[in-house]
Amino acid sequence: MALLNQEQIKEIIPHRDPFLLIDEVEELEPGVRVVAKKHMKEDEFWFKGHFPQKPVTPGVLMIEMLAQAGCVCALSLPENKGKIGFFAGIDKARFKGMVLPGDTLTLEVTMERWRGSIGFGKAVATNQDGKKVVVAEISFALGN
Repeated sequence: MALLNQEQIKEIIPHRDPFLLIDEVEELEPGVRVVAKKHMKEDEFWFKGHFPQKPVTPGVLMIEMLAQAGCVCALSLPENKGKIGFFAGIDKARFKGMVLPGDTLTLEVTMERWRGSIGFGKAVATNQDGKKVVVAEISFALGN
């Protein structure tokens, strides 16, 4: 059962179609941890060209999905309401599996530390079988 649906997510982060890349939030501890989901529909815009003969979700978009989940975590704090999370860094990113049409990603971000308005987190995406497909350390800056 979703804690937040896509309309509720839009109340927290500024992303909109076609670039809102998370469908629901299942768990949320504001400023600490989030678990979100992305259901890969066959008509996702990237599958048409990446690749026509073998549709695969681009790694950079999976990193963006994790970042958007992390933004929900950070921007759900009352003091961050109305701000925007900008990417500040991606470290130690590893892609461990393909994500195909019909797959569902579970996106988990745990905030490790804050330095002022800069947040640092560990991000993991797993598929519906529980296999890790992406791991990374991400950082972002909160701004207006």
